[in-house]
Amino acid sequence: MIYHHLFKQAAAKAPVRVGIIGAGAYGTAVVTQAPYTPGLEVMIVADLSATLAKGAFEKAGVDASRLVYCETVSRAEAEIEKGNRVYTDHCEIVPKLSRVDVVCESTGSPEGAANYALSAIENGKHVAMCTKDCDVAVGPMLKRLAKEKGVVYTPVDGDQHGLFIQMYEWAKVIGLEVISGGKATDGEFVYDERESTVTIKTDKHIKPPYQERVSVSANDRRYLEKIPNGGVEEYVARRAEILSGLPQPGAYDLCEMTVAANYTGLAPARDSLWHAPLRITEIPVAYCTQADGGVFKAPGAIDLATCLRTPNESGLGGGVFLVVRAENAYSNHVMATKGQIANYDDSACVLYRPYHLCGVETSVSLLAAGLLGVDTGSDDFLPRWDLIKVAAEDIAAGDIFGNDHSHQLTAKITPAKPVASANPACAHLLTGNRAKVDIPRGTVITYDMVEEPAHSTLWRLRRLQDETFGTK
Repeated sequence: MIYHHLFKQAAAKAPVRVGIIGAGAYGTAVVTQAPYTPGLEVMIVADLSATLAKGAFEKAGVDASRLVYCETVSRAEAEIEKGNRVYTDHCEIVPKLSRVDVVCESTGSPEGAANYALSAIENGKHVAMCTKDCDVAVGPMLKRLAKEKGVVYTPVDGDQHGLFIQMYEWAKVIGLEVISGGKATDGEFVYDERESTVTIKTDKHIKPPYQERVSVSANDRRYLEKIPNGGVEEYVARRAEILSGLPQPGAYDLCEMTVAANYTGLAPARDSLWHAPLRITEIPVAYCTQADGGVFKAPGAIDLATCLRTPNESGLGGGVFLVVRAENAYSNHVMATKGQIANYDDSACVLYRPYHLCGVETSVSLLAAGLLGVDTGSDDFLPRWDLIKVAAEDIAAGDIFGNDHSHQLTAKITPAKPVASANPACAHLLTGNRAKVDIPRGTVITYDMVEEPAHSTLWRLRRLQDETFGTK
């Protein structure tokens, strides 16, 4: 990275003044790391809970005497001028503050995020979008509006899709062919060979029908050994069956991959992705083209992987990966023999980053926007794909649709379609809204099945996006 050189050149603009909307785990991590980030200052934290907003500053070690609750723009401006830090439950004031350069949106609410991001853009503020639920629905439109206004709209370092987009752009810069890429799910499958069990390592609560541990029969043990040359299809299929009792990727995982696909142009090979359980050493074997022994018909695929490992093996840590090759034979030889993990014929290798630091590393995107006027995504953010939802249970008319963590719905990635009666509904245009009709289990949710909320910024932006980009 050369960010330190670039930031140093732009130091005259420092500090970058940030307003945080949403004091959950992610937004709080941005606040707590800010005191250790040269050139970055968080001026205000907003949340529907004033207690959470104040708590983010307290966790960052800000002196209690400098923390002031404000309800209005004028009062907040006055307190910041005095050198104080503001917390509030009036989120709408943040984009209107003259002493904020970058609005970091981390509410997790698609409707709220659309409102705050649009307000920030209209008020000449850069937007760092942490709420992927909004980004996947109307991100291309918000980025277009920001460009027209002369401000930045950016994904963020720390979220996996933001890191993946940067890794993909780096590979393009040095001329590599990206065969596939994606992210590792946060949970990892740890195989205890002695006990013949596989246990998921995760910080998430495990809910039925899934369980924390499954036993592996003597006949199935071989399928947890390294995939042999020519055995990808059989091993991936059997592992899916053997490990089906463990928690599987959620809609939130597919959501991030949809955002990344819209930024990069990589495409899902199938609507639910392969999301195979793989060792790091197996990624270039399985996530290659069929011609080279992998699962994909053609290069340019995006997918998920759940890291399968023994207790003594390294994991992926919820990181990101690319399977790449160099077109020049000598360059490809260099990659395959200088420490990179290659497939069996050395035609491709995996490059990976085994971590994502959530809000702790988001400061890079905030500084890039505030100091350099650039985003840490790509220029080619288009509405290529939609995340859509399928009823996982019977839904009654009047029921409220849940978010990406709800067990009421499952997700798929399909080509983007405009808002129209019989089209599959973009997933986060459903969130928090009511079913208009009874919906049987297994049904793809379409726009005519959901009650459109009145005066919705999210729905308005989505229609504008359809019109602007000619979505058909």
